[in-house]
Amino acid sequence: MSNVYEERAAMIAAGELQPFVPFGREHCKNHPNAVNLQLRQLQPASELWSSDGAAGLVGSLQEVSLQERQKESWQLRKGSTITTDEAEYEEELYVAGHMVIWSRGSKSQASNVYKAFTVDSLVQQVSTLWPTKFGLLFERKNITSDVPMSPTRYYFFPPFHWLLIGVLKCPGPDGPAQTPAAAHSFLGTHLRNVTRLDSPGSPLHCHALHNQSRIPASPSLHSRTHSPSISNMAALSRAHSPGIAVPSFSGTQRFNISCHSPSVRGHSLLASPNSTLNDTALLPEMEPILPDLCIEQLWTETATTSHREKSSQASRVFITSDLCESKYLCFLVESHQQLRCVKFLESNETNQLIFASLTTIPAKDAAPLEDIDALLVLETNGSLVLYTGVTRVSKVFVPGLLSPNFGLPNHLPPLNTHLDNVSTPAKPDMPSPVSEVRSLVQHHESSWLDDSPFQQAAPHIQSLRDPVSNRVTLELSNGSMLRITIPEVATSELVKRCLQAIRFILPKDIAMKVLVKWYNIYNAPGGPSLHQEWNLFITCFMTLMGYNTERLTWTRNLHFEVPLSPVIAPKKARPADTGSDEDWVYLCASDYHCQVLVRPVPGIPDLESTVPPVGMEDSGLTVGLEPSALLFPHIPALFYVLHLLYEDLKLDELQRSGARALVGLLQQLARDLQLEEYIDLYWRDYPSFIKTFKEACLIDQAQMELMNWPVYLNSEVPCVFGWLSGCLRGQDRPPFPYLPGICERTKLLVLSYALYVVRDENAVTSNVSKYLSRLSAGFMLKDLESVPFGVALPIRDAISQCREHPCSDWSEEVCALIGRQDLTKQAHKVSLAKGKPVIEPPITNEADEEEDGMADLHPEVTGLIWSQDLRVQEVRRLLQSSRPVRVNVPHLPDVSEHEYIEEKENKLLQLCQRTMALPVGRGLFTLFSYHPVPTEPLPVPKLNLTGRAPPRNTMVDLNSGNIDVPPNMTSWPSFHNGVAAGLKIAPASQVESAWIAYNKPKSAELANEYAGFLMALGLNGHLTKLATLNIHDYLTKGHEMTSIGLLLGVSAAKLGTMDMSITRLLSIHIPALLPPTSTELDVPHSVQVAAVVAIGLVYQGTGHRHNAEVLLAEIGRPPGPEMEYCTDRESYSLAAGLALGMVCLGHGSNLIGMTDLNVPEQLYQYMVGGHRRTHAGINREKHKSPSYQIKEGDTINVDVTCPGATLALAMIYLKTNNRSIADWLKAPDTMFLLDFIKPEFLLLRTLARCIIMWDEILPNDEWVTSNVPQIIQENIGLQEEALISEDLNMETLVQAHDYIIAGACMAVGFRFAGSANSDAFDCLYKFARNFMLSLTTTTTTTSGPYNLQTCLSMVLLATSMVMAGSGNLKVLQLCRFLHKRTFGEMNYGFHMAHHMALGLLFLGGGRYTLSTSNSAIAALLCALYPHFPAHSTDNRYHLQALRHLCVLAAEPRLLVPVDVDTLNPCYAMMDVTYKETQWYEETTVELMAPTMLPELHLLKQIKVKGPRYWELNIDLSKGTQHLQSILSRDGVLYVKLRAGQLPYKDDPRGWKSLLAPAVNRNPEVRTFKAVKGLERGELNETFCLWQMKLVLEMCESDVLQQRLRDTRQGRGLLLSSEFLPVMKSLADQALDRWLCGEKSYVSGHPTNEDADTNMLACFLVYHSVPSFRKMTNTELDGSSSFPELLLKFSKLGVPVRALLRLSPLFLQACGSGSGLGLSL
Repeated sequence: MSNVYEERAAMIAAGELQPFVPFGREHCKNHPNAVNLQLRQLQPASELWSSDGAAGLVGSLQEVSLQERQKESWQLRKGSTITTDEAEYEEELYVAGHMVIWSRGSKSQASNVYKAFTVDSLVQQVSTLWPTKFGLLFERKNITSDVPMSPTRYYFFPPFHWLLIGVLKCPGPDGPAQTPAAAHSFLGTHLRNVTRLDSPGSPLHCHALHNQSRIPASPSLHSRTHSPSISNMAALSRAHSPGIAVPSFSGTQRFNISCHSPSVRGHSLLASPNSTLNDTALLPEMEPILPDLCIEQLWTETATTSHREKSSQASRVFITSDLCESKYLCFLVESHQQLRCVKFLESNETNQLIFASLTTIPAKDAAPLEDIDALLVLETNGSLVLYTGVTRVSKVFVPGLLSPNFGLPNHLPPLNTHLDNVSTPAKPDMPSPVSEVRSLVQHHESSWLDDSPFQQAAPHIQSLRDPVSNRVTLELSNGSMLRITIPEVATSELVKRCLQAIRFILPKDIAMKVLVKWYNIYNAPGGPSLHQEWNLFITCFMTLMGYNTERLTWTRNLHFEVPLSPVIAPKKARPADTGSDEDWVYLCASDYHCQVLVRPVPGIPDLESTVPPVGMEDSGLTVGLEPSALLFPHIPALFYVLHLLYEDLKLDELQRSGARALVGLLQQLARDLQLEEYIDLYWRDYPSFIKTFKEACLIDQAQMELMNWPVYLNSEVPCVFGWLSGCLRGQDRPPFPYLPGICERTKLLVLSYALYVVRDENAVTSNVSKYLSRLSAGFMLKDLESVPFGVALPIRDAISQCREHPCSDWSEEVCALIGRQDLTKQAHKVSLAKGKPVIEPPITNEADEEEDGMADLHPEVTGLIWSQDLRVQEVRRLLQSSRPVRVNVPHLPDVSEHEYIEEKENKLLQLCQRTMALPVGRGLFTLFSYHPVPTEPLPVPKLNLTGRAPPRNTMVDLNSGNIDVPPNMTSWPSFHNGVAAGLKIAPASQVESAWIAYNKPKSAELANEYAGFLMALGLNGHLTKLATLNIHDYLTKGHEMTSIGLLLGVSAAKLGTMDMSITRLLSIHIPALLPPTSTELDVPHSVQVAAVVAIGLVYQGTGHRHNAEVLLAEIGRPPGPEMEYCTDRESYSLAAGLALGMVCLGHGSNLIGMTDLNVPEQLYQYMVGGHRRTHAGINREKHKSPSYQIKEGDTINVDVTCPGATLALAMIYLKTNNRSIADWLKAPDTMFLLDFIKPEFLLLRTLARCIIMWDEILPNDEWVTSNVPQIIQENIGLQEEALISEDLNMETLVQAHDYIIAGACMAVGFRFAGSANSDAFDCLYKFARNFMLSLTTTTTTTSGPYNLQTCLSMVLLATSMVMAGSGNLKVLQLCRFLHKRTFGEMNYGFHMAHHMALGLLFLGGGRYTLSTSNSAIAALLCALYPHFPAHSTDNRYHLQALRHLCVLAAEPRLLVPVDVDTLNPCYAMMDVTYKETQWYEETTVELMAPTMLPELHLLKQIKVKGPRYWELNIDLSKGTQHLQSILSRDGVLYVKLRAGQLPYKDDPRGWKSLLAPAVNRNPEVRTFKAVKGLERGELNETFCLWQMKLVLEMCESDVLQQRLRDTRQGRGLLLSSEFLPVMKSLADQALDRWLCGEKSYVSGHPTNEDADTNMLACFLVYHSVPSFRKMTNTELDGSSSFPELLLKFSKLGVPVRALLRLSPLFLQACGSGSGLGLSL
C-alpha cells in the first residue's frame, strides 16, 4: 500500500493566519510612476470601494480589461545567507509593468525593499531556459497577443538582445533522400545564420516565425527554402564556435521551436513537429519572416498519442521528503486532479537514481513544506490535508474558513502503480511518470463545491502558492489570499533530538507511525505550550511503549495546561477551582518535596511522617506493560539510543536541564528492564533526584522474550565522563558508541581525547596542529564555551600551545579554533584577488580639501607613520595648485600704477612656472590612493594660474594683455594635471571601458587633461579595459596630446608582452617600422617620440632583433631633405636609445642573433663620434638625400646621438659588471679630451658606468669622489693659487667636477633606491648641502648658477630616490627651501625636478617606494633624465610625458598592522630578518610597524613579536607570494591583541596594561567552587565533581608529565601548579571525613533513609569505585590482605589512592564474614 499509515480522524490547526498582499504592490503605490494607474486596476473591489468610493470603482472599471491581472506577478522564496547566525527570512520578487521590486522580511522584522528596478520597456517573463555553449537561451513567455501569428521570442545571454529563432529541419522518410553530405552538414554545425542571399532548392525547410512588427502582406503562402551549403562565415555571426554540438534534450518537448499561439480548436499552429507551412493551407496568407538565428533539428518524436493523453501533462513538479528522509518526485496533473509521487533513491553511482514506486494522491493542488518534511495537499472536495511523503498525517483546519463536508468522498481514490524501469539513463521508450492513469471514476467539469449554494456564499480555497519553509499562501474564491503557517514537528530542542534518535533506531514504517502520531498529538487544536512539550512527549512515548501512565505516580502528576488529546487518554472533566485531595498528593510527589526531605529546613516539621510517599501506599500494587503496544518490542533499543543521547547532553552546558529531564525517563526504563548498572550510573549523576523514584513495572520473562534485545546492550555501560577519565589515567578503553548525526559532540570530544591523550597512530602530542585540524572540522571556538571545563581542558591546552606559535600554512578553520582571528582574516583576504581595502579613504566635506586632489589619503595610516608633526599637511600645501598664489610685490613710490600692474603680472608669471610644475609631484604623492565610484566622474583639480595681491586681495591675471605670455603655455601642465588625477586610481579599482569614455570632457579646452588621464590609466593597468573601437576613435581625431598619452598608456599596460595589436598600432606612428612603399603619414614629431619609447616598453627585455636593429639606426637618423627630422632631433635620438636599451635590457653580451649588428661598437661610435656609416635596412632609400637646412656632412653629430647611445649602453649592460664596456664610459683624464665633451654628457657617462658596475657602488664620500679623474682632483682646489697652468681651463674643470659628482650621486640613488640606507642618505645629503651652499653664496662661482642648479636638482632627486616613501624631514626641508626660490635661474624644469623629488619622498602617501629591478631602473632612467625643460613647452631634449614613467618603478612595501577586532591600524613590534649576503651576515632588525620593508628578495623572515600582540611568522624562504599579496592590498597585516593589553597608541610605555583574563571563565575558579560545594555537602548532582576529577587527572596524565620533562617547550598546564594540590587536598579531606562514618555501600549494612546519599555518590565518582555488580563479579570475598585487593581491583581500574582508603572497609567486611552488599 502506498499510504503506509493514516490518521484520518486527526486534525491540526494552522497558525499565524494573516491576509496576504504582495509587499511589492504596496511599495509600488508610493512610486512616482504611471504604474500606479495600472495597480489601481489590480486592487480588489473592496479596497477600491473603501478608498475612493463608488466614483473610483466606476472609473477603474472603465479602464480595466480581462488581461490586466496578468500584468503583475510575484514569487516568494527562502532567503539564502552565507552566515548561519542570521535569522531566517523570506524574499519576494515582484514584477508589475516597468518595475521590479526585490524585498525581504521575516517574522520578527517587517518587509523592506532590498533592490528596486525601473526599466524602459515592460518586464518580460521567461517560460523556459536552456544552457548552451553559446550562453543561456531564454524563451519569452507569450501572455497575450493581438496578432494571431505572434512568434516566440528568445534571448541570448550574452549578447543581451531578443532573437527570432528558426528550426532547420532535416528531411525525413517522406521527403527527399538524405545524402551523406547533407548528413555531414547536419551534424557539423548547430547554430547557423540564414541570410537573404541563400539560394533556393534545398531540402532544408524553415519553420516560419513571424515578427509582431511585420504586417502580413504576402499574396501567397510559400515556404522559403535555403541552400544546404551555408558558409561557415555566416555561422560565426552569432556563434562563437559553430563546430561544437549543442547537447540534445530528452523528453517529449524537444528543442524544436514553433509557434504556439492558440487557435480556435485549442491546438497549436503546427499540428506536429514534422509538419511544415505547406501543410497549413487554411491559414491566412502572410510573408515568411527570416529568423535571426537558426537551429538545426536533430531528431523528433512521432506524436501518436491522443489529445486526452496530451492533457495529462504536469502543471507543477517538485521534490519533497518525508519524516524518515525518503525522497519523492511529485507531479501535479491538474486535468486529472491527481498528485503522482515517485519515490527515488540514490544509487552508489553519482549519476544514477533508482525509482521505486509510483503513488497517486487525489489533489487539486499541492505545495511542499521543506522545513517540516511535509506536503500540503488541497483535495478535490476543498479540504486541506497534510502528508509526509505519501503518508497522510491529518487534515488542516484554517480558522475563519468554512470547513468542507468531511463525509464527502473524494472524487479520486488513491491509486498506486509501480515502475518497472528503475534506472535513470534516458531511453526513448521509458514510461513517463506523468503519463495518463486510467481511472474508473469519471471526472466532471464542476465539483460539489460549485453546485452547493451554501458553499458558494462563503469563500473556499482554490489553490496553493508560494510555499516557503512551513508557510504557504491560500488563494480563496473571492480573490483574496491568506498566508498560513503549518506547525512544526517539535519546538523543544530536547524533543527534536529524542525524535531523531527514535527515527534512527526504529524501522522506517514503525518510525513513521510514531512520528505521525506524535505530530497529531502535539499539534492538536489547543495544544500545550512550549514548556509543557516535554511532559506531553513523555506521556505519548510511554503510552506507545505500553505503559499506563495513570498507574505511575510521576507520570500521572505531569502537568498539562489543556486536556490531553483523545489519542492518549479520554477527555478529563475540568477540576473544581476550590482544589481537591489530588492536589496535595501531587505536591507531595513533586521534586521539591523530595528535596525538602533530603535537606530539612530548620523550623519546618518533617512531612515524611505525615503523608506517606505517593506510590508506596499499596506496596502490593503491581503495574504491567501492554505487550501489544506499537513500541513494546523495541523498548531495549529505544532505551539504549536515549541513553547515548543523555551522555551527549552531559557534554553541553546549555543542555544540562535537558539531561536532568531525560534521566527520569531513562531510570524508569532501566528499572523495568532490570538494568542495575544503568540505575547505578543515573544515581551517581543525580543522587537526590533518582532517590525519589521507587516504582517499577513488572515485566515477566515471557514479555522479556518478546522484546528485541540488541547485543550491545549487554556490554559495558557507556559513560562518557568515565571513558574520558580512563583515557587520562592511561587505561585501555573500548570504542565509545555514538549516534551518527545526533551525538556529534560525543564523537568530536572522544576523538579529541583519542588523538591528544591516547596518542593513536594518526596523531601524537607533538603534532598538535593535526589534532586541531581534525577537531576544527566540526568545532568552533564559541562551541568550546558550552563544553564542561574539565572535558575542554585538553582542548584548551592544545589551543594555548598553538596560539603562541602558529604556522602560516594552517587552514582557516584551525586559525579560528585557536582564537587567532588575525590569521583567519588574513587567510580569507588572500583568496580575494581584488577586494575592497579595509582601510577606507576618508570623507571630507570641506571644499578646499576636496578640490586640491589630495584628500583621498588615509589619515589613519599617515597619522601612525608621522605622528609627531604635520608634514603631510605641509606637503599638501606645497603641492596644491587649485588655489590662487600670493603675489606680494611692494609698491614703490616712484612706480606708476601701470608699471606696478606689470610687475605683479611678471611676478605671477614667475610663480606660474612653479605652479605648472606641481602636478608631476602631486601625481607621485597621491599615487594609487583613490577608488573611483563607477557612477561619478573622476574629480580633477583645477590648475589655477591666477594670483591674489595683498593687502586688498585683488585678483592678478595673465590674460590682461599687459605682458607677453608664451602661447600654449598651459598645454603640457594640463596634461600633467590629468596624469596626476588619473594616477590616484588604485589598480584594484573597478574601472570599465564605459567609465573611461564617460570621463571624456565635452569642452575642447580640457582635451589635454583627458589625454593625461588616458596615460595614467595605462600606468596603473586600467587602459587594457578600453575598447579597441574607442582607441581607434581617439587616434583618428589627430589630437597630439591624446595620441601621446594613449600610445604611452597602452604600452605601459602591456609592458614586456610583445602584444601584436599594440605593435601594429605603434608601427603606424613610426615611419621606420613601415614598409618602404607605404604612404608617408603626417605624424607629429612628439607622437613619433612617444611611439618609439612605447615600442621599448612593449618589447622590454625581449631582445627582439628587428626592433633592436631599427632602433639602433634611428639613434643616428640624419635630417631629411626638406624640414623633416630637423627639429627636436635630440629627443627622438634619446627616445630611440632608451627604447633600444629597454628592448635589450640587461642582456649584456648575450644578445642572441645580433652579432652582425655590432650593437656595442655602433653605440660607442654614436657616443664619441666618427664617420657616419651607410644606413642599412629597408628604409635606406629615405636617407640618401642630404638635408638642405642642416649641413652635418658624413660625421656623426655627437650632440644629438651621445645621450641616447650612452643610456642604451647602460641599460643593455645593466648590473653585468662588464669592465670593458664600463671603461668606454670613463671620464677623460686629459684637458684636451675634456674640451671635446659637454659637462652634461659627463654626468650621463658617470651614471652609465656606475650602474654597469652595479656591485661596486658604495654609499660613502670616498667612492663618489673616486669617479673624478686625477687631473680634476689635483687642480680643483688650486683655483686661487698662481700655480695653475695656463693650459688648464678652470671653468671646464669645475663644471666637469660638479657633473661627475652629480652623476656618481645619481648612481648611489639608483643603487639604494627605496632602501632608506642611512649611509647612502648621509653621503647624498652632504653633497646636496655643498651644492646648495655654492648656489646661495654671494661670490661668483666658476661653474655658473645654471650648472649648480642642475647638479643640485640631480643630487636632490637621488636623495629622494633613496628615501622614497619615508617622508624624511631633512629632505623635506631642502624641497621646501627650493620651493620658495622663484627667481634667478629657477625655471619650469628645475621646479619640476624639485617637486618630483618631493613626490618621490612621499610616494603614494608613504605607502609606496622604489624598486631596484631592471625594469624599475629603466623606468627611472626615462623619467629622471638629467636635462629638464627650460619652459613649459620645451620638448627638445626630452619628452615631458616620459617624466611619469617613474610610476612603473613604484612598488608597495608598507606593512600596516590592523587590529582584527577593531579593524583600526595600530603599532606593532616586528623582527625583520635579512638573508646573508656578501656584504653582511644574517641580521635581525627590530622595527615598529607601520614600516617600510626592504626589497623582499633580501628578507628571510618577518615576525610580529612583543607582549602586546600574538606572535605571527611570515616565512619568506618558501616564497614571497603571500607577503606580496598582503602588500598589494594596502599592506594590511591583521594582528590580534592579547588579553589585558592595550595598543601602543593608548599605552606607549606599557604602564596601563593589566593581565586581567575573564575570571568567570577561569577553570581554577570553577574548580574552587566545586570543592567548596563538596565541603558543605551541597552537591545534589556530581557534574561539577566530574569536571574537577578530569582536571586533576589531566594534570597527572602522561601527556602533561612528558611536556614538563621536556625543557624545550618550557610550558605546563593552563592551571597553576600551586593551585591544583590545594584543591586536591581539600577534596580528599572532605570525602575522608565523610568516609569515617559511612560504610553501608561496601559493608552490606542497611542504608539509613536519612543518610546523606549525595556524599556517597560523590565518593564513588571521585575515587572511580565501580558498581556493586562489577565488584561482585570480581570475587572480592576471601581477600585477607592488601596485595590481594590490589591485584583484584587493578582489573576494575580503581586507582591505588582510592584503594588505600577503601581497603580497611573491605578487609573488615571480609573478616566479619558478612560479604559485600548494596542497599540504597
